[in-house]
Amino acid sequence: MEERYSKAETLALRRKHIGPSCKVFFAKDPLKIVRAQGQYMFDEKGEKYLDCINNVAHVGHSHPYVIKAATKQMELLNTNSRFLHDNLVQYAQRLTATLPEKLSVCYFVNSGSEANDLALRLARQYHGHQDVITLENAYHGHVTSLIDISPYKFNQLGKDSKKEFVHVAPSPDIYRGKYREDHPDPASAYAEEVKRIIEETQKNGRKIAAFIAESMQSCGGQVIPPVGYFQKVAKYVRAAGGVFIADEVQVGFGRVGKHFWAFQLQGEDFVPDIVTMGKPIGNGHPMSCVVTTREIAERFGASGLEYFNTFGGNPVSCAIGLAVLDIIEKEDLQGNATRVGNYLLELLAEQKEKHPLVGDIRGVGLFVGVDLVKDQQNRTPATAEALHLIYKLKEHQILLSADGPHRNILKFKPPMCFTMEDAKHVVETIDALLTEMEEATGMKTENNASTNALCKRKTTGGSSQPEGANESVSHMNGCRPADKKMGFILKNVQCQVKE
Repeated sequence: MEERYSKAETLALRRKHIGPSCKVFFAKDPLKIVRAQGQYMFDEKGEKYLDCINNVAHVGHSHPYVIKAATKQMELLNTNSRFLHDNLVQYAQRLTATLPEKLSVCYFVNSGSEANDLALRLARQYHGHQDVITLENAYHGHVTSLIDISPYKFNQLGKDSKKEFVHVAPSPDIYRGKYREDHPDPASAYAEEVKRIIEETQKNGRKIAAFIAESMQSCGGQVIPPVGYFQKVAKYVRAAGGVFIADEVQVGFGRVGKHFWAFQLQGEDFVPDIVTMGKPIGNGHPMSCVVTTREIAERFGASGLEYFNTFGGNPVSCAIGLAVLDIIEKEDLQGNATRVGNYLLELLAEQKEKHPLVGDIRGVGLFVGVDLVKDQQNRTPATAEALHLIYKLKEHQILLSADGPHRNILKFKPPMCFTMEDAKHVVETIDALLTEMEEATGMKTENNASTNALCKRKTTGGSSQPEGANESVSHMNGCRPADKKMGFILKNVQCQVKE
C-alpha cells in the first residue's frame, strides 16, 4: 500500500496539528499502522504485530461480514432515528434479548463516554438526587461529567479536584486492596464501605443518585470484584434512592466467555438498573448504547425534555451492530474466549511459579491481568519493569499495554479471535524476556528449566482446551518469601504518564 507520507512526516504533522494531550502508544518509537486483519496489525513496512490490547476490534480487525453489512446499508440509506427503520428496532430487540428481562429500553449513542454521561442523566432524573458513588481508580469517560466521577483522571489534577457530589469507595481488589484474599468475606467488607459512604452522605444532607462501576475494572488494574459484592452494594444504594449503573464499555459482549455480560459473573440474582456499552459493540464503528428499565426510562421522559441524538441508532450503525452479534454467535467467540482464556491463564500461572517478578495472575475469558512486583511479600509494584517489558514485546512484534494505578499491570484484552497458538507465543516471549531481566539484575528464578522447553503442550487448530483449564474465573497470587528487589534503572525507556 502506497503511503501519502513517510512515518517521520506523519509524526511531524501530528505534532503540528493534533493536540499535545492526545498521546500515542510507545511514544519513544510510535507505530504507524496502515492495515489490520483478525488479531494482527501491519505497519507501513508490512511488519505484522500480534494485537493483544484491542478490545474495540472485538470480532477481529476488518471482519468481512461487518464490512459487507456496513457497505450494503450505506448504499441504501443513512439517516437519523426520527424516521422509522427496521434496523433500529431489530437491533434493540436482539440486544435486549441478551440481558435480563427488566432491562428492556435502549438509548443509542456514539461512544462509551456518551453512554455513561446519559446514564448519569437517567439516574439523576429518577429520584432527583445528584450525588454519585464511584470506585477508586475508576475511569468512565472523557467528557466533563465523567472526569468528575473518574478518580483515574481527576486525581491527576490535584488533591482538591474531587467534586463535593462525588464519593469514592475502595476498589474491590483482593490482591492490592484494603481487604485481601485472606479476608473471610471481602465482598461484604467492601460493600460495607459503600454503606458507610451512604450513611455519611445522608448525615450531611446529600442524596445518592447512583453507584457506578465497571463490571470488571480495566484501567483500574484488571480488578475482578468478589462474587456477591454488587448484590450487597445494589441493596444499599437502592435503599438510599439511588440506582446501580454497570459500565460494560470495556468488558461486555461475551469477553468473559461463560456470560455475555461481565456483571453476570456476580450471579443470576444480580441485575443492574442501567447498563452502558460501547467499544466492542460496533467492532470499531462509533456506536454505543444505554439499556435501562421501563420505569427509569419513563421517569426520564416525564421531565418533558426530548432526548435526541443525531447519529445514535442510525441504520448503518444498527446494521453493523447486528453483524457483530451474528459473528459472536456463528463463530462461537464466547466459547473461544473461555477456551483460549483458560489456556492463557494456565500458561501464565506457570510463569508465576517461575518468575519472582510475577505477583498475581487474574482474569476471566479474554480479560486477563498480570501484576508485576519487585518483591512478593510487600507486593511493591514493578512499574519500570512493566514498561520495559511492553517495549521489549513490541520489538518482538507483540502489542501489550501496562495499566493500573501503578502502571504495573500487563493487560490482555485482545480481539476475540485470539487463538491458543497466539497465547502460547505471547507467554513464551514473556517468559524469555522476564528471564533476561531477572538474570541481568541478579533476581533468581525458581525454575531454571530452559525457556525453550516451556509450554510444550498439544493444541488442535489453536482452539482445543487443555486439561485442568476449566475455571471460568482465576485469581492466583500466593505468597512466596520476599525476593531480592530489582532496583535497576531502565535507561532506554521513556516513562509515560499513560500509554
